[in-house]
Amino acid sequence: MGIIEKTIEIFSPRRAYEREMWRQGLDAIRGYDAAGFGRLNAGWRVHNESAETTDRMSRDVVRARARDLERNSDITQSILHAYKRNVVGKGYTLRAMTGDDELNKQIEKAWKRWCKARNCDVTGEQSFTQILRMMVERKRVDGGILVLYRYTPGGVVPFKLQCLEVDELDTTVTTPRHVGNKVVGGIEYNKYRRPIGYWIRQYDLEGWTLQDPVYIDAKDVFFLKAKHRPSQLREMSDLAPTITRIRDTNEFITAVSVKERIAACLSVLIKKAIPSGGFGRSGGRGPDGQVDYTGKKLGPGMIMEMNAGDEAQVVDPKGAATDATAFLKTQQGLIGAGQGLSYEATSRDMSGATYSSARQNAIEDESTYTEEIELLEAFMSEVYEHFVISGYLTGLFKIPGFWDKKTDFLDHSWVKAPKKWIDPAKESTADKTALQSGQKTFQDLCAERGKDWKEAVQEMAEVLQYGREIGIEMGGVIFGNGTTAAQQQPPQTGAGEQE
Repeated sequence: MGIIEKTIEIFSPRRAYEREMWRQGLDAIRGYDAAGFGRLNAGWRVHNESAETTDRMSRDVVRARARDLERNSDITQSILHAYKRNVVGKGYTLRAMTGDDELNKQIEKAWKRWCKARNCDVTGEQSFTQILRMMVERKRVDGGILVLYRYTPGGVVPFKLQCLEVDELDTTVTTPRHVGNKVVGGIEYNKYRRPIGYWIRQYDLEGWTLQDPVYIDAKDVFFLKAKHRPSQLREMSDLAPTITRIRDTNEFITAVSVKERIAACLSVLIKKAIPSGGFGRSGGRGPDGQVDYTGKKLGPGMIMEMNAGDEAQVVDPKGAATDATAFLKTQQGLIGAGQGLSYEATSRDMSGATYSSARQNAIEDESTYTEEIELLEAFMSEVYEHFVISGYLTGLFKIPGFWDKKTDFLDHSWVKAPKKWIDPAKESTADKTALQSGQKTFQDLCAERGKDWKEAVQEMAEVLQYGREIGIEMGGVIFGNGTTAAQQQPPQTGAGEQE
């Protein structure tokens, strides 16, 4: 019943019941089944609220439960490992695109050195790739992670990263730093809901609060999180839709495990024809010649005499672990689907997969990972821009007219390390056909393999040239007309031949 009906019910239950029946009748005639309050949906009462209002009351509890599953659930770890393997994998390679090949090589070389732990992390403990993996994991579990840009001396350039958990946002701050702004959840927003600054709690090494929070401008903070609604302000754990199912599955596995341990126990009970009498315990045979079974155990080849009329009954519990297999497979499939992944990606069970199904699942999973890669590449690009600007200001990079053409000098791309083929023969044949038919270009194929196409061409040319110099025919790439690179190479005159 609604509020009005409940109020009427106090004075006239009959009238309240009639109003409720009329409402249900109108819902059945003119409304949606999904909006009905009939018998099946009677207990489904929900309200429309802003995303921040909905998330605020549940955010901390969901995050705590997700972290508990992260520590104790193998199913949760399988999801996290799947994302880290496919979103970050072996890392990303920078391709600077300044228009100057020498400058590109200089920047790429310096970036490679900066990505080491002692140069990019204020703590000196994690490399840039390791930071990326941690960011992916914290986003899935906590819902987000804060990365602060710190300008400290030392290293390749005076620029480093500091990672903070979302717990370090001071939610007790209510007074904004700038007039007209509003502080919600430790973040200061302007009237357009754009983050202007972040209020960070200050702790000592043991985690105790020391002093007032510190305000950090938004330009020096990258908040990695997913935004699902326009009214959403802060993060929510990506595991939220599957937390309850993961916990139920873990509890089920524990129950089955205990049951199987009990089922593995073989016991023997002695059914006595005449109850034993007397006081105390006696070993071996009693004064009356009867056998005392106290302390007796089963052993291989054991021979033991029993009392007259006694009967040995075996207790052998039967297990039913096979019945749990189908249930667990269904649960893992639902959990993986709730996280946008296939059953094989999270369970690592390929027993029922074929090449076609594995290929299709890999393609679908790749679309899921792409959403995470977009967020991560936005962070990497912002870090790269800070890196180049810091290098220019410190004189590491000599770039005349940098500020006039800053956008051009900061242009770049990221090449992700390639994954192994499912079936190399089929994959290579398909790529060959696509290349010869014009469905794909050589640039497309190199990008799919995580390589720069210009470098690939240079490497092939170097191999072919070296083979010709030492008198070995290396073949070459087959072009659309079926001619090899060696066949298209113009004949070279020998040292003693006349031109």
